[in-house]
Amino acid sequence: MDNMKKTVAILILLVLCLSCSTRRYAVRQFDEVYFDQKRNREIPVSFFVPVYPIQMKRKVVIFSHGYSKNQPGANKEYSYLTNALAKNGYFVVSIQHELPTDDLLPMEGKPQVVRRSNWERGAENIQFVLSQLKIKYPYLDYAKVVIAGHSNGGDMSVLFTEKNPEKVWKLITLDQRRYPFPRVAIPQIYSLRSSDQPADEGVLPTSQEQKNLNITIIKLPNTIHNDMDDGGNEQQKQEIINYFLEFLKHK
Repeated sequence: MDNMKKTVAILILLVLCLSCSTRRYAVRQFDEVYFDQKRNREIPVSFFVPVYPIQMKRKVVIFSHGYSKNQPGANKEYSYLTNALAKNGYFVVSIQHELPTDDLLPMEGKPQVVRRSNWERGAENIQFVLSQLKIKYPYLDYAKVVIAGHSNGGDMSVLFTEKNPEKVWKLITLDQRRYPFPRVAIPQIYSLRSSDQPADEGVLPTSQEQKNLNITIIKLPNTIHNDMDDGGNEQQKQEIINYFLEFLKHK
């Protein structure tokens, strides 16, 4: 009888685990503004979080938007992706990196030189937001932090990861083109590339480096650089969502 009870208990646990792995959550979206006193800077943040259960050790995704000429709300222009990740149980935080009072991103000169201060500011924003999350939401899984971003936000994300590899579980970029990936196996690195805008020389690891370091680089043949936000069509969006979720499944 004891063996029968154990068998039933194991079956119930298996069913519950399967249910959890396929569960889709309702999503709550809300906004906050953090303030970094050291830099005298506001950092608007949008949250996309599973509604229930609230205090659960969820993995954190910090997303950084592409350059938007200092327009407010750029961090909400990837809602197809941030909502989808939250529906799948991730605690998603999207940072507004640009303020109306900021200098515009330089379009002339060598990007690695003239845009460095912009990327540094973005990396500092990510660091500050992460520190605030740990205070306000201490129950989240900070051993499994995902840093992700599109275009210029991807460059910021790579710089942050290069500076803070111990704080990053996975780095995922959407077509960052300027700042080179660190050639490392840990943290894990993934990137989706557009069909129309190549990266600068040296940004992407070679095929041999990808193989040696288990870095995943995937080109999307039907998606251009500017269609990676909410402006893309449903097929493009679903493809990006599917790749993200696949990357996040990897241990």
